[in-house]
Amino acid sequence: MNNNLEATVKNHLLDEKSPYLLQHANNPVDWYPWGVDAFDKAQKEDKPIFLSIGYSTCHWCHVMAHESFEDEQVAELMNDVFISIKVDREERPDIDKIYMTVCQMMTGSGGWPLTIIMTPNKKPFFAGTYFPKTTRFGRIGLIDLINRVKNLWDNQRSDLLNSANQITFNLKNIDQESPGEKFNENSLRKAYEMLSKQYDKVNAGFGNRPKFPTPHNLIFLLRYWKRTGNKKALEMVEKTLQAMRKGGIYDHIGYGFHRYSTDPSWLVPHFEKMLYDQALIAIAYIEAYQATKNSYYKQAAQEIFTYVIRDMTSPEGGFYSAEDADSEGEEGKFYVWPKKELENILEKEEFSLATTVFNVEEFGNYSDEALGKKTGKNILHLKQVPEERLEDKLEEIRIKLFNARKKRVHPHKDDKILTDWNGLMIAALAKGAIAFQDEKYLNAAKKAADFILSNLYTSGSNLLHRYKDGVSEINGYLTDYSFLIWGLIELYEATFEIFYLKTAIELHQNQIEKFWDNNIGGFYFTATDSEELLTRQKEIYDGAIPSGNSIATLNLLRLSYLTGNHELEEKADILSRVFSEKIKSNPLAYTQFLVALDFAIGPSYSLVIGGDSKAEDTRMLIKAATNTYIPNKVFILRKTEQKSPEIDKYSNFVQFFENLNGKATAYVCINKTCKPPTHEIDKMLEYLESKWD
Repeated sequence: MNNNLEATVKNHLLDEKSPYLLQHANNPVDWYPWGVDAFDKAQKEDKPIFLSIGYSTCHWCHVMAHESFEDEQVAELMNDVFISIKVDREERPDIDKIYMTVCQMMTGSGGWPLTIIMTPNKKPFFAGTYFPKTTRFGRIGLIDLINRVKNLWDNQRSDLLNSANQITFNLKNIDQESPGEKFNENSLRKAYEMLSKQYDKVNAGFGNRPKFPTPHNLIFLLRYWKRTGNKKALEMVEKTLQAMRKGGIYDHIGYGFHRYSTDPSWLVPHFEKMLYDQALIAIAYIEAYQATKNSYYKQAAQEIFTYVIRDMTSPEGGFYSAEDADSEGEEGKFYVWPKKELENILEKEEFSLATTVFNVEEFGNYSDEALGKKTGKNILHLKQVPEERLEDKLEEIRIKLFNARKKRVHPHKDDKILTDWNGLMIAALAKGAIAFQDEKYLNAAKKAADFILSNLYTSGSNLLHRYKDGVSEINGYLTDYSFLIWGLIELYEATFEIFYLKTAIELHQNQIEKFWDNNIGGFYFTATDSEELLTRQKEIYDGAIPSGNSIATLNLLRLSYLTGNHELEEKADILSRVFSEKIKSNPLAYTQFLVALDFAIGPSYSLVIGGDSKAEDTRMLIKAATNTYIPNKVFILRKTEQKSPEIDKYSNFVQFFENLNGKATAYVCINKTCKPPTHEIDKMLEYLESKWD
């Protein structure tokens, strides 16, 4: 794609910060960013609006741009018929969610690039995704589509307007909540049974193709195993995590996971790498390690963090958003290997080992689906975990290949910093720091949190969504608040620094004020002071990224247990009822919400350790408590070396939790019923493993 911004500017995107919009700043299409100027011009010139939504690392967005938006013939038509608007879905998920819902309503499917044609007052009458330049194989081409829309706009406009009004009416009524009854363990069991039926017994994972990691499915199954002892739940998790890491969806040379697998066996990925995938997949591996103590999962999480810290971290400490699938106009070119190239880089013995272990084929294992033939290139992958005796040699091979690969043209990096995705990575790193007792992960999490709080939040005011080139913009969405609060809660439990708990509480209060529906309950995706769009949505579906409401539910429960504020737990209960009928009808679509439900049903634990934070006996209790897989717990350290421990200001039930007889003391409560205090590690763990009081 032409990224030379020194060229003659032909549209209105040059001053934007979004890497995606800047990729289109020199298109001959007269693109506008979303805003008043575009809509006023559409009204004035009496033209429909062509809305194109995508993101900078989207392969098919690039294809459509090369094929059509860089083409003078297409651009001339678009400029004549439409006012054209480009939107980065990662910057404006509020816009994307509305029009993606429209596309799914109208076509039964969705994806990016998202193509919407609508009236100047934002009401859609046509929706689709990728369109080729010319009609082929039954898919209408963009040229024919534009001419058809022009004819309808000029000659049958009343039909289009009626259609737009009906679509808008349906959109506003599609998500009417029907609050229902409380949940119980039946909902958890139903989700488990549905996952069991969809489980791929041959390749692991769920469903056939495309195959997404969907780590919240695995995180839910781990909790279900912990609750029930069901060995099949744990087996599904372990086999899926192993298959993912062995497959081509994993970058065996530079680490990190690609977006998803296009085939059932995890071999051929879409090659883009997203920050949120790294965070959520890392959490799944961390929790699998805590549950099983299998170091394979620990190593997988550590490698993900190596990639993120090395390649996705800004000098200031925030995390970048994504890396592209394409380089030099070819998807996956940076990541695949001709056999001859491997032979040239490696010694004879290394080459023999690498071709065997990584399943390298003479004519390649990476097929071009469009051409229907092998490319001669290989996606490195494993069919089994290499023997331990080969680990050192394979690491030498990996380093050689990594250094050789560095000389290639790298994929484009989307270097905007998003608050919500950073919140996920902060949570993952903080959990990793606890599980692996590794300061570098904690330092990375703290630096990122401090960056976000310094650059995208001012105490008592709005949290912002995006930072780029020194500029922070766009009012925060529900996910920005929910995901960052999650990260801060994890940071508090990793550090016991009151600042993180205090800030989480403050942000949560802001979230309630700005997003809570005071009529029915639940959180809207946009704040009360956000731009008014066609509809104000609430989202609960846990897709590639969990919904803000799902994470907010668990945040409410954890903050209630941490602070003793029962009103937060009551809000979580209301929130769950708002969406209960929808979730009960298809629990598989809401597994992150079910993680919160698992906490709410219990048993859930609060652990307070009263002791000198620098003393050995305190450290030993903390280490023991964090070395065990107990997902449904909150953890407070009451630092008794402080004359008036700071935690007493924020938690209303810990004031009397002292270090008894001068020894660090553990106080365990199960479902808000407290056990006798103890100095003994074994007794504390016995309480934390108890099912009920």
